[in-house]
Amino acid sequence: MERRMRARITAGRMARGEAETLAARALAWMAGDRALTGRFLATSGAGPDGLRARSADPEFLGFVLDFLLADETALLAFAGAEGVRPERVACARAALPGGNLPNWT
Repeated sequence: MERRMRARITAGRMARGEAETLAARALAWMAGDRALTGRFLATSGAGPDGLRARSADPEFLGFVLDFLLADETALLAFAGAEGVRPERVACARAALPGGNLPNWT
């Protein structure tokens, strides 16, 4: 399973600008869900003002996608709402700083 996911992500490489845009869309989508936003703020340690200030920071956007990828229900809801395949979120994460996928084999 890990190899198939890695193959899909590798085959679907994404440019950094596109990845940043998708992550910003994810952040905006999360902001529309009070409970999800609360969990994100608690996890990130950021406050509402910090979200606005860091919304263009590629490393922070990578964390946004990490958070989303860790919650399958939220990931699928975001993908459905935004009309993107969930795998594209993983591709976007790989394109941002710190997104290199570990090689477990």
